[in-house]
Amino acid sequence: MTAPTGDVIELSGFNVMRLTKPTLMPHQPLLTESRDLCGDVLNRLNDAEIARTPGLGNFPLGNLLTLPQNFGNIFLGETFSSYISVHNDSSQLCKEITLKADLQTGSQRLSLSSVSSQPIPELQPDHSIDDVIHHEVKELGTHILVCAVSYMLTSGERMQFRKFFKFQVLKPLDVKTKFYNAESDEVYLEAQIQNITPGPIYMEHVSLDPSQQYTALELNSKDGKFDHPVFGIMDCLSPNDTRQYLYCLTPRQELYADTRLLKGVTNIGKLDIVWKTTMGERGRLQTSQLQRVAPGYGDIRLTVESVPDTIALESTFDIVCRITNCCERTMDLTLVLQNITQSSGLLWCGVSGRQLGKLPQNESLDITLSLIAVIPGLQTISGLRLTDNFLKRTYEHDEISQIFVVSSHT
Repeated sequence: MTAPTGDVIELSGFNVMRLTKPTLMPHQPLLTESRDLCGDVLNRLNDAEIARTPGLGNFPLGNLLTLPQNFGNIFLGETFSSYISVHNDSSQLCKEITLKADLQTGSQRLSLSSVSSQPIPELQPDHSIDDVIHHEVKELGTHILVCAVSYMLTSGERMQFRKFFKFQVLKPLDVKTKFYNAESDEVYLEAQIQNITPGPIYMEHVSLDPSQQYTALELNSKDGKFDHPVFGIMDCLSPNDTRQYLYCLTPRQELYADTRLLKGVTNIGKLDIVWKTTMGERGRLQTSQLQRVAPGYGDIRLTVESVPDTIALESTFDIVCRITNCCERTMDLTLVLQNITQSSGLLWCGVSGRQLGKLPQNESLDITLSLIAVIPGLQTISGLRLTDNFLKRTYEHDEISQIFVVSSHT
């Protein structure tokens, strides 16, 4: 259901009106008690209120529809619709009528006319030419609807006139993003979406379209089931409310062939957001390419490929570490294991000062190391040192992973 409303522009039989949805008539009941002096009178007035919903006397919305009395707000991502009518108010026949509607934005001029580009042969007196235009608003700021009419009189004289209709496009949503770079090369994206419109909106669809270098996993559902979103089936966002959406992006396998490619990837992807208003009007926004700050790995990168979650007290366990040469030269490495403090809950087992040999640039080496758990609780693995024998430079790696140590009797 659509009705023309607001800001009518008239120029010798030329009308431009915005098409918008009606709204539910609000109902504001006056609550009273039986002991109030005017309680009976107010109750009768409430019962006679035209906006009152039968059986729901205190409900704030009625069952009647009202047409907006002003132009209303236009938000980015919504569809702007307008009704244009050219009426022949004269007693003369007009010929070769051309109706043209353009939308001027801050960066471009768009043609919106839906009628044929060929001139209409004639327009009889007291007849009209009607046109309805639609445009999905994709820019913020001032927009100018330029409507131009050209026609010819029976005398052969060519006539034309134009009318300008200015309106502002507002921002409906405030989108903020945060990135978390994991040691496993995964990138976690947190998107905070806030409703800054004056009314509630229904979030129909929020998804991440990843760049070609990543695959995306949505983390906004219960138990990994997409039909059980964490915000419920009806995700209604009230004014000024905020929702957080989480995504995990994993680099594609071909990026691991060259660490320089992995470090250089900053484009993550685009967020695609679709919502509906209370009357079902649809809006859609797609963000620009999201950028993250690429992590700096330095000359040597150390990652833990395998580590147990828990281990019994006074037991030994193995971890697998991957050493990657990220610099542009070959390195000759020596591995040193240090038990940093006496209170450390994990102690290295094995030979310290082991020669790992030469590691060419952009290549990796997996090594297996052993530790023993001596103190229960959540313990941190630290004290791994790598020395480059060419430059006599030592790279310290602490807090590379954590493990939970449980007592043997539990």
